[in-house]
Amino acid sequence: MERDLELYHNLRLVREFEGRLSKMHHQGRIPGGVYSGLGQEALVVGSVYGLAREDFIFPLHRDLGAFLVKGVDPRLLMAQILGKKTGLSGGRDSFLHAGSLADGVFGATSMLASSLPVACGVALKFKMNGEPNVVLAFFGEGASSRGDVHEAMNFAGVQRLPVVFICENNFYAFSTPQPMEMAVEDVADRAAGYGFKGHVCNGNDLFAVMHEVGAAVELARRGGGPTLIECKTYRYSGHSEHDTATYRTKDELLEWESRDPIYMYEFYLQKKGHDMAALSAETGERVKATVDEAVKFAEDSPDPEGPEAMDGLYATQV
Repeated sequence: MERDLELYHNLRLVREFEGRLSKMHHQGRIPGGVYSGLGQEALVVGSVYGLAREDFIFPLHRDLGAFLVKGVDPRLLMAQILGKKTGLSGGRDSFLHAGSLADGVFGATSMLASSLPVACGVALKFKMNGEPNVVLAFFGEGASSRGDVHEAMNFAGVQRLPVVFICENNFYAFSTPQPMEMAVEDVADRAAGYGFKGHVCNGNDLFAVMHEVGAAVELARRGGGPTLIECKTYRYSGHSEHDTATYRTKDELLEWESRDPIYMYEFYLQKKGHDMAALSAETGERVKATVDEAVKFAEDSPDPEGPEAMDGLYATQV
């Protein structure tokens, strides 16, 4: 599949997967919360696409699409979300804390961005071993005010670590708008205080994200140290499915929906000569079939039995 079509498939797969979760949550079929990334597809696809399998990503609760693009099996991801034994954690936890070390995905925590110091630890390991791998560490603009974010960036700057910090700025930390979170307009401005570059890009523009993150990844691979990239984007849903987001206006939502990342990319494909009616229908059928299979696999999978929850608590002797 040529790159343009593979990217389109990824965008549509992420949206189909996220949209299905929203429906399933409202049907009472998912235990725990759902934190939708609808509207932020270009950010996760554009940043993760093209990474090597050995590279690591540290996604957030809203970065389900990053799992799919990094290579995590949609069936196992859905099983994780449904708390099944076949899920990534064997049914021990929800998606919120899911990870897959085999695919280079480190699980997040409920304290958003607390994984950034750990991301620096992985990057330090790559540097010490002379491995040409990079780490992508995601966080939100709200989390950028946390101390561990500053400590991670300071350490990465001092050590010149191969890590790319990606700020998903959707302008709301739960319900708190950005002007009440910080006194600066751009989170990227803070990078200068740690001795590396910060860049701002349109997080709804797939190519803008790919350009900025791709350049930062290559810089890190060459030993050039870290970069902070702030992607301006917007989540269509509330903080979670149970958040009605009454703190924002309808006009604001409509304004951002008019900049939808998938519509923007479809316009690009149309300009390149693709029959978008046919391509959209064919891609829609394919991603729907993938998600249908994932749901069936997950719902047919057994629940964890209970005692196995104690497995893996302690390292075993080799």
